[in-house]
Amino acid sequence: MARKLLLILLVLALLIELVLTVGGFAAPDMLLAKFGVGSSPDTQFMAFALAWLLLFVSLADGLALVWVWQRHPGYAGLCYLLGFWWIGIGLGLYLVYGRFDNLMLDSVKGLLLVLATWATRRAAETVLAAR
Repeated sequence: MARKLLLILLVLALLIELVLTVGGFAAPDMLLAKFGVGSSPDTQFMAFALAWLLLFVSLADGLALVWVWQRHPGYAGLCYLLGFWWIGIGLGLYLVYGRFDNLMLDSVKGLLLVLATWATRRAAETVLAAR
């Protein structure tokens, strides 16, 4: 059950990241408006750079999804890394810029990912201990 929840969370996170990535490359003005930033050549450059960062996070999320699906032994480290990354991003954007929506979206997503990873590892350890 915990593994299914972890897989679902990773799929949802991947979809969110991919939408933002495509937005950064295809419609940077719309992405900037979503974050409340005016469009200028400098901010469009930053949107492009942000899109590449989001693509990297999407790839890491996709790899975590594959590793959880395949029960790769390194899945937990990658999932914890992504979870704490999103918690930090959400908290940082809230504390510095007062963005409550990012606190809820990113930090809650990260916290759920960390908890689901912990529960998945715990369930796997219980199964191994029973053998």
